[in-house]
Amino acid sequence: MKSFFLNIDIFLCLLIFCCLYRALRGPTVFDRMIAVGAIGTKTLIILVLIGFIFGRVDMFIDISIVYALLNFLGTLAAAKYFEGKGEF
Repeated sequence: MKSFFLNIDIFLCLLIFCCLYRALRGPTVFDRMIAVGAIGTKTLIILVLIGFIFGRVDMFIDISIVYALLNFLGTLAAAKYFEGKGEF
């Protein structure tokens, strides 16, 4: 089962690189923000799967919740900033 979770983690890392490309080369700011949000979501899943691999799911879920909160607040701050600049 650990090798299955490890393979999923590797696949998600490859998907993160695809989103990173969109975040760097996105045609609009909106596309870049969505890509960064997708990277944050994939990172949360990777953290939980690492918790399953190490047998410490409770600790990694706590870390994932804090990371999700920071990701959400960062997205809100960026949206508020770009709303004020009128780039949306």
